[in-house]
Amino acid sequence: MSTRDDLIEATRELLWERGYGAASPREILDVAGAGKGSMYHHFRGKEALAQAAIERNAEEMQAQIAGDLASGGSAVAHVRAYLTREREVLKGCQFGRLVQDPDVVESPVLRGQVEEMFAWVRSRLEEVISGGVDSGEFAPGLDPTRTATAVAATLQGAYVLARAAQDVSVFDDAVEGVLALLEAARS
Repeated sequence: MSTRDDLIEATRELLWERGYGAASPREILDVAGAGKGSMYHHFRGKEALAQAAIERNAEEMQAQIAGDLASGGSAVAHVRAYLTREREVLKGCQFGRLVQDPDVVESPVLRGQVEEMFAWVRSRLEEVISGGVDSGEFAPGLDPTRTATAVAATLQGAYVLARAAQDVSVFDDAVEGVLALLEAARS
């Protein structure tokens, strides 16, 4: 890997573990094993480096979610694959954790990237649920936009509840609860 990639990977790790505000440039350099001027050689500053790290997170997460939502036959099976895949639940969501960081929220660039990722997730879920309505799997009155938003919000809330309890089963209960609601919405 190049020094640039090492910096991006170190930043990804620190964003998830500590948040943007708590990760100092010195700490990023230490984790990356990079020299003192490396960050400014490759990036305009910490925000630009964080932007590159978030972009890489988004690319990887979008590929994973696209695969999840393409597996299985029914719309419920697609959503189930997405919600029940292996996760580091007690670590939280890489993007959900970012919106809890005041420095990210205050940065239009970083907040915009996080907002785009969540909008992308909701739109993909909406496509799957809309397909379920169109195929007759779900009752015709089911609103795909609101349902997709509820599924995404349940997942994010499940991370928060599980972290607060330090208990993965709380996450599993929330996921199974929203899946039961989708099953109940079937035609």
